[in-house]
Amino acid sequence: MAPYPRSDKRPLVTVLGLSLLFLAGPSAMAWEQRNEVSFLRGPYNIEFFDRHNRSFRYSAAIHFAHAKQHDILQLTPLSHHEETDRESDAEFVHMLFNPPRTEPTMAYYGPYIARVAWQLYRAIDWTHMHHEQTYDILSDQSIPWQDKKQWTDRSVHYYLTQLDIPRSPAPLDVTMRRAGVMMKPYFTYFRNYYPQSNNFFYVAHWWHPAIYEAMMTGGNDREQETMVEQTNATMEREILKDRPQRMLLSREVMPRYSRLSPESANIFDNLHMLHGIAYDILAYEGWNLEQKQKELYRVIKAMSYQPGDEKLVRKFSLPHPDLDIRVYYDWMKGTEGDMNRIMKEMLEEMMPAMMPEGVKPGMKQQMMAQFRLKLTPGMQPGEKQGSLMDALKAIMPAMKMMPEAMEPGATPTKMIETMLRSWQKKYADMPDMEPMAMALEPSIPQALKKP
Repeated sequence: MAPYPRSDKRPLVTVLGLSLLFLAGPSAMAWEQRNEVSFLRGPYNIEFFDRHNRSFRYSAAIHFAHAKQHDILQLTPLSHHEETDRESDAEFVHMLFNPPRTEPTMAYYGPYIARVAWQLYRAIDWTHMHHEQTYDILSDQSIPWQDKKQWTDRSVHYYLTQLDIPRSPAPLDVTMRRAGVMMKPYFTYFRNYYPQSNNFFYVAHWWHPAIYEAMMTGGNDREQETMVEQTNATMEREILKDRPQRMLLSREVMPRYSRLSPESANIFDNLHMLHGIAYDILAYEGWNLEQKQKELYRVIKAMSYQPGDEKLVRKFSLPHPDLDIRVYYDWMKGTEGDMNRIMKEMLEEMMPAMMPEGVKPGMKQQMMAQFRLKLTPGMQPGEKQGSLMDALKAIMPAMKMMPEAMEPGATPTKMIETMLRSWQKKYADMPDMEPMAMALEPSIPQALKKP
């Protein structure tokens, strides 16, 4: 792999922040039992490592970045965000081109938050285990193509039932509403104040589903290696240099795998969104560590598997069902897409309760302009400082906030119920996404072959 230039400096973590690692916060919090569950045994174990080692190591580098980002945000003052962002991104990209040889857990590179919010790391590491298992199943040539779904379903069932903290298999359309984070005082902090690091993870959240899609297009034979390597080349050559401006969802980037295992597709979307929410919370300086833990745990629970979620797994559409994952399409690059569509719908659903007397002429246009700015990484000309809530409040001082929206760990129940009813009304009757036919192993169509 080609080395990537990096600064000689390390990401900025203050001496004061490091001292907190030993002197403050976590030691005063309640002890948490750290029970663990191992991965499910099967003939496919470590096949992704063996067959696609370069990709396995990319995944390890991405998870290094995810882990370290937690501690960086908590231990470094927000006032240093520009330098912190620049240095962190340089280290993350350097690690991507000089990746670890084995998969780290979150605690290995994020030890401070491991002491503060252990349940966050359990949720992430358990879902990373599911990533590895499902990559292994697709990688294993000894499992016939028509049996891939059976083995994948077995892995999904294990993930959902063997530990008490799995991400939900329901689509993000539902779980994002259930989380109720958009009017919290931290929402959008990470993407607005740490845009380079944020967009590194947007690349990562393209790459993870892209590798599934490459395997689904390549099949079991040597064409799988071809598709995976060409997909990696697209990431290295194009996507790292011109990064997506939004979180791409599984249904957008891996349509074939989303049909094969919609449960996994939704689980991964829910994990990726949890990453962003956790970073927002840790970047926000208005709460102490105990308050941040309360909010993190509330969100983790809201986005976890709940009874009835299994009935919703196929309630989504595929905007680009026949894409060639080796192509970096224009529609992947900007802010318009399913994730931001979901949040726009949520804002419109909440607005009647927040502005019961209605929105004055011209105010809605200003509101939506700020909304678009806040969902765009970085701080743009004309954008209000702070969170999305801060920006909307500046435009609409009469906006009524649910008191619990401002409290760490408090659930804005009425607002969430309003949004879920709206989703039910609009989407509950939509046809389920059709399963993926697996009777015949795919072959790369001639039109898609590249030199």
